Amino acid sequence: MIKLLVDNKEVETKEGITLLQACLDNGIYIPNLCFLEGLEKPPASCRMCFVEIEGVKKPVTSCTVKVKDGMIVSTDTPPVRRLQRSGLRLLLSVHHVDCKNCRANRKCELQNLAKFLKVGLKSKNLEKILKEPHVDREHPFLDYYPNRCILCGKCVHVCKKQHDKSVLTFAKRGFDTIISSYGNINDPTVPCTTCSACVEICPVGAITLKESAGPAE
Repeated sequence: MIKLLVDNKEVETKEGITLLQACLDNGIYIPNLCFLEGLEKPPASCRMCFVEIEGVKKPVTSCTVKVKDGMIVSTDTPPVRRLQRSGLRLLLSVHHVDCKNCRANRKCELQNLAKFLKVGLKSKNLEKILKEPHVDREHPFLDYYPNRCILCGKCVHVCKKQHDKSVLTFAKRGFDTIISSYGNINDPTVPCTTCSACVEICPVGAITLKESAGPAE
């Protein structure tokens, strides 16, 4: 076990884990959207889990930093909060805010982050950029809402973990990036017929079961 100082609080943790994991394990919340425990190479795609480390010039993503004995960390500084709020506002600029009609309402990570960071869910200063169609119903068992999706990749990773290979993947580029399926998704042996792991892990209700395939949204 090693010791580090986080926000002037001494934390004891095991070696080899990420700083984000160490903080979460010790009840220190750091905003995050794409983190999954045990992921070998965290994508750091959400750009939310910034912290400052003594001796490091700029804030860093805590999911990509391994803990070191004696490390001194600050999670709540003006530069850190500025980066997190900017990141959240950018996410919200491509997010269709329709909480009352979303299955994730009241258990949504974007709602939680907005409350924690004191950021309004409806961005006022950034142009809203939304994708078409608003709902992709091509999959025989799942509906996908690209304008809810935050591209955290959790669905892709959990699908691969459950079935050795994922039937979900990232598609397109830039603002057009979406989660898509590949292979013969109409094949009755496709794991989607018995698995809803992607639906359960989605933090924003962007993937739902079709009514005919399970519980209604």
